[in-house]
Amino acid sequence: MPSTDISQPPRPVAPRGLRTVGILIAVVLLLIVAAGLIQRARSGTELRTRTAANAVPTVTVTQPQPLGEAAGLQLPARLEAYSQAPIRARASGYLKSWNVDIGALVKAGQALAEIETPDLDQQLAQARADLAKAEADAELARSTAERWRAMLGTEAVSLQEVDEKIGDHHAKEAARKAARANVERLVAMQGFQRIVAPFDGIVTSRSTDVGALIDAGGGNGPELFTVADIRKLRVYVQVPQNYMPSIKVGQTASLKVPEYPSRSFPARIESTAGAVTANSGASLIQLAVDNARRELLPGGYAEVSIGLPGASEGASIPASSLIFDSSGMHVALLDAASKVRMKPVTITRDLGKTVEVSGLAASDNVIDSPPDSLGEGDTVRRAENPAEKAAVPATPEHKDAPKKN
Repeated sequence: MPSTDISQPPRPVAPRGLRTVGILIAVVLLLIVAAGLIQRARSGTELRTRTAANAVPTVTVTQPQPLGEAAGLQLPARLEAYSQAPIRARASGYLKSWNVDIGALVKAGQALAEIETPDLDQQLAQARADLAKAEADAELARSTAERWRAMLGTEAVSLQEVDEKIGDHHAKEAARKAARANVERLVAMQGFQRIVAPFDGIVTSRSTDVGALIDAGGGNGPELFTVADIRKLRVYVQVPQNYMPSIKVGQTASLKVPEYPSRSFPARIESTAGAVTANSGASLIQLAVDNARRELLPGGYAEVSIGLPGASEGASIPASSLIFDSSGMHVALLDAASKVRMKPVTITRDLGKTVEVSGLAASDNVIDSPPDSLGEGDTVRRAENPAEKAAVPATPEHKDAPKKN
């Protein structure tokens, strides 16, 4: 008969409810750990996706602008009156009166002002007195020479004395002519008391007034008036040397001025300097523009447009889109697959912020300001154009929901 060990107490049995709670806690812990791992994996995937997306550069795209038929040189110019004369006094004195002011239209020979010349008047009176004395001396010398010549046959006088009288007559006659010339000179100077317009035009300045002291100063005195013929204006333009072979006398151009921004005025090339200015590398050309209505102002600023042969070929792009490297000059294009394609170009004209190039089509998508690391075949992302985005019509999804009262 087996023996029974009654010294060991019996093992307690766990209630079934406690085991269930433990299992549930273990399951919850496993779910929490699994959710953390899934979240970590998802975050890693998002990070890798974001990193890959950020690795693709975003670029701005622009389209080449066609030059058009009227494309050519746009250059600053200055307007000058076709004829302009500063009017100075030829006789010294005091301004007695002036008849015209600035803006007045004058005709050739019209009196602008009158000068009072007391000194000149006195000089003329003295010159006339000297002429009268010279004429009297010449007449006396003539009659004396004739009498002495008549006495030469009587042997009452010597031939030497007769020659002296004849020579004295010639000298007195020369003095008479000199005195007469002096009178005529002063009479001519007195004619300059009236200051007249040299040609038809407009008075653009007046720098004197009644009573002002006028000093002729040998013709270098101050300007009293300025008269300009502005029915036609001269236009002076500095053209870069490399464009001079395309500039021809008789060629037409157009100009714009700030006071009429929406208008253009036709002009015609009249002449070229035929030389290049060393400090600017440009040559001066002269154009003429009709100004019968006096709309253009001499001395003003203008912008001249001169058409060039073959200027309509090519396109205009921002200068910032050009790429210079060991392979030459080219631009980066964006194709339909968002891939970069390099295309060589040639600059035909540099305008500063923009350049005119050949070798591009109007449909090309030119990348503006491309990154230095950009290469052939790279994948890029095109930046959204705010103008195009704003042009998209609003749909019900884009509109805000109406507010409730």
